[in-house]
Amino acid sequence: VQFVESGGGLVQPGGSLRLSCAASGFTFSSSYMTWVRQAPGKGLEWVSVISSGGARTSYVDSVKGRFTISRDNAKNTLYLQMNSLKPEDTAVYYCAKGFSAAVADLPRGQGTQVTVSS
Repeated sequence: VQFVESGGGLVQPGGSLRLSCAASGFTFSSSYMTWVRQAPGKGLEWVSVISSGGARTSYVDSVKGRFTISRDNAKNTLYLQMNSLKPEDTAVYYCAKGFSAAVADLPRGQGTQVTVSS
């Protein structure tokens, strides 16, 4: 199982970023996929999940209405569109295979840094 996340960076409050996660080593189209994040000095936090076909999604309350998870099963790629970014969104963002309350147990990538600051 391998993931390569990209798209992070430094953005001003109110700005947007689109994260991508290229997955390999498993049947992507059959797997729920999750985004998690880890803010400085804090534990892993579940952000969003998408069903294998993309029809069902769910978000943590703090990002609802601002973030959109999506996937392209033909390209084995997961996305996270992040709009109206806030300083509290600053974190390393990871894509992960599957869906579990125990997010730390999910196989995940190396992460991409998102910093929201003026």
